[in-house]
Amino acid sequence: MDKSIFRKKSVSKLLADLASGYGNSGHQTGESKLNKVLRTKDLTFMGIAAVIGAGIFSTIGVASYNGGPGVTILFVITAITCGFSALCYAEFASRIPVSGSAYTYAYASFGELIAWIIGWDLLMEYAIGNIAVAISWSKYFTNLLEGFHLHIPGCLTMDYLSAYRGYEQFQKLKLSGGAIDENVKLAAAAWGSAPQIGSLKLIADVPALFIVFIITWLVYIGISETKKATNAMVMLKIAVVLGVIIVGFFYVKPANWHPFLPNGFSGVMKGVSGVFFAYIGFDAISTTAEECENPQRDLPRGMIYSLIICTVLYILIALVLTGMVNYKELQVEDPLAFVFARIGLKNISYVISISAVIATASVLLIFQMGQPRIWMSMSRDGLLPKAFSRIHPKYHTPSFATVVTGFVVAIPALFLNLTEVTDLTSIGTLFAFVLVCGGVLLLPKEDKTVEGRSKKFKIPYVNSKYIVPVLFLIAIVAFRKPFMALFHYTGDQDKLPYFLFIGLSAIITVLAFVKNLSLIPVLGLLSCFYLMTELGYTNWLRFLIWLVIGLVIYFTYSYRHSKLNA
Repeated sequence: MDKSIFRKKSVSKLLADLASGYGNSGHQTGESKLNKVLRTKDLTFMGIAAVIGAGIFSTIGVASYNGGPGVTILFVITAITCGFSALCYAEFASRIPVSGSAYTYAYASFGELIAWIIGWDLLMEYAIGNIAVAISWSKYFTNLLEGFHLHIPGCLTMDYLSAYRGYEQFQKLKLSGGAIDENVKLAAAAWGSAPQIGSLKLIADVPALFIVFIITWLVYIGISETKKATNAMVMLKIAVVLGVIIVGFFYVKPANWHPFLPNGFSGVMKGVSGVFFAYIGFDAISTTAEECENPQRDLPRGMIYSLIICTVLYILIALVLTGMVNYKELQVEDPLAFVFARIGLKNISYVISISAVIATASVLLIFQMGQPRIWMSMSRDGLLPKAFSRIHPKYHTPSFATVVTGFVVAIPALFLNLTEVTDLTSIGTLFAFVLVCGGVLLLPKEDKTVEGRSKKFKIPYVNSKYIVPVLFLIAIVAFRKPFMALFHYTGDQDKLPYFLFIGLSAIITVLAFVKNLSLIPVLGLLSCFYLMTELGYTNWLRFLIWLVIGLVIYFTYSYRHSKLNA
C-alpha cells in the first residue's frame, strides 16, 4: 500500500485492468460495459463538432476587431500550439486507451495528486465551457425565433446579472443624456418587465436550460445515438461554412486587408482567449477511448485530422470576414450573419443563423459526453463516490454522472453571464495541455519486445538539447525591451504571470540541455503556458481558487478513499 500523494498507476496496470474486463479502478464491471462503436471517421467528426461552434460563429468577430486581418496569424499560432498538444494527446491515447483523458494520463506520469488536480481542472473546463456554449446557443436560438416573428420575453432569455447591469447602465445614460446601446435597452427592458417575488426579480435563461436538458438526454441514452446526431450536425455545418467561404470570396475587397496589423501584434494577441476558446474540444474525444473499436489507431488520427480541418476552415473564414467588411465593424455577437446582412445578402444571413444553432448544439453534445467520462474514471479510482462510475445496464453509458453533469451545467446556465466564463474555460484547458505535454516527457520507455508496438502512435523524436537553448536566447534578444519592462513594476498585476513563464522557460531550457528532452512536447508545454500568461491576473486568481477548493476535497475525501490504498 503506497501512502504517497504522488503514487502512480502504471501503464501496464491500466492496460491489464482494461484487457481483463476490469474498470479503471480494478473492480469488475460485469455486463455493464461501454459500447465499442467509434471509428476514425466518427472521432474526426466529433472533434470537428467540438471545435467548430461558438468560436467561429461569435468570438471570431471580437478577435478580428482587435487584431484586424492579422487575426489569421493568431489562428496559426493557436493551431500550432494545439497541434503540439494534439500529438502529445495522441501518444497518450495510443499507449493508454482508457477513458479519462488527461486525468488518466497524469495518473500514469505524474502521480495521484497531479491527476486529481488535472481531473478537477477538467471538470471546470467542461462544465464552464458547456455553460458558455449553452448561453451562446440561447442567444442564437432567440435571434432565430425573432426571424419567424416569435418573441420570448427578455426576462426568460437573459441571465440575472446582465439584466441588472443593463438596467443600471440605462439609468445612468438616461440621466447623463448619453447614447444608449441596443443591448443595454434590451437588458433594461428585461429587468423592468420581469415578474418578481418581493424584491427578487425572476430572470433566467430558459432556452439554455432547454438545450442542456435535450443534449443530456441524448448523451444518456447511448453513444451510438450521440454518434449519429454528431455526424449529421457536422456534415451540415461544414457545408454551411464552406458555402460562406465560397460565396464570401466573391465579395472580398483586398483593400480591407490593409493594414494587415492595424493594432500591432499586441492587438492580435488580445484575441487569445476568444481564438483559443474556438479550438477547445479536440481533446474531448480522448474521453471516449473505451468506446473506440481500435483506440490505439483511431484516436490519434481523429484528433489530428479534426484539428487540421478546423484550422484550415478558421483561417479561410477569418480572411473572408476581414476582406468583406472593415475589421472595425466586426465587434458583434454574430459576425458571419452580420457581414452577409451588411452586404445585402439577408437570405444567406438567415441560413447562417440556423446553422449556428445547430453548430453550438453539437459542441454542447461533445462536452456533455466528455465530462461524465472524466467523473467515471475518477470514481473508478476511488477519488469520487462509486455512483459516478455506475454504467447503465441498458444504455451502457455512465448514467449517474451524465445526470449530474446535466444539473451542473443547466442550473448555472440559467443565471451566469457569458463573459464571466469564457476566459476561465480557456485557462483550464491550457493547464490541461501543459500537463499532458509534460506528462509525455515523463512516460517510461516502452519495451521494444512488446507485441504490436508498431501499431501505436509515437511522437517523432527530435533532440531539444541545443534547439531549445538557442530559441530561449533568441527570444530574450528579440523581446528584450518588453522583457526589461517587466522589471519596472507599475502596479499592473497582469504582468505577474509572465514571471512564471520566464521562470518555467529557464528551467525547461536547462532540462532540455541536460536530459535531451523530446522537442515537440517541450514546445507544446511552453507555448500553452505562454498563452496562459496572456489571460491576465484575474483569471489566474480565479483558477487558483478553484484548484484550492479541489485540494481541500482531495485531502478530506479522495486521498482516504483512493483504490491505491488497498
